[in-house]
Amino acid sequence: MTKWIEDWFGSEYYALLYKHRDCDEAKLFLDNLISFLNFPSSSRILDCGCGRGRHSVYLSEKGFEVTGIDLSEKNIQSIQKVETKNLTFYTHDIRNLFRINYYDVVLNLFTSFGYFEKDSENNRAVKSMASSLKKDGLLVLDYLNAKKGIQNLVPESSFTYDNIQFNIKRFIAGNSIVKEIQVTDNGKKYFFMEKVRAFDVVALQKLLEANKLKVVHLLGDYELNSFDEKKSERLILIARKI
Repeated sequence: MTKWIEDWFGSEYYALLYKHRDCDEAKLFLDNLISFLNFPSSSRILDCGCGRGRHSVYLSEKGFEVTGIDLSEKNIQSIQKVETKNLTFYTHDIRNLFRINYYDVVLNLFTSFGYFEKDSENNRAVKSMASSLKKDGLLVLDYLNAKKGIQNLVPESSFTYDNIQFNIKRFIAGNSIVKEIQVTDNGKKYFFMEKVRAFDVVALQKLLEANKLKVVHLLGDYELNSFDEKKSERLILIARKI
């Protein structure tokens, strides 16, 4: 059930498609978070679904003790070479428990959640992230604003990056937003899928609260403006472990 996740998120084409989500954007968001939440310099931070590590690396450079985990072994292998004494990476499925009551902050950024098929699996992922937190620790869940995303869904688009052609179809299937991605590279065609649950703010709040996480902030973008379901690009929930 996770093969499409590993195939797509571990591919070079995924990194190319989202290359506009660059390190400068990550730094802006993290600097804003650090200031807004007043992270102590001694904070231990877990980056769940760390991908190629752009958030983890920057946080480690700020002096925090950082662990990055990702389901894609390919992603982890590509970034383990930059590990330091305060930065480590592991291949790990976020549905499974990891270092109980250990971290001050758990991050799940750039919609690195909601890809599992069953409600029970998504609940397991939240339970695992909550379990990794110390009491009063903070979970930062950065998700798409599904309501706005559905209203503004572009059914098809095509574009070229570095002589690689992307043809993308987008549609709603049940309770999920789906992308079918065809890549043409040097005459060869490759097919990928991206499927994410269309959780709205109420559903995500209930999911967090069911796992002893109290939502303390609802934000709508990387500049940390308040969340507006009709206008906000993102849905960023910050919850405290109780």
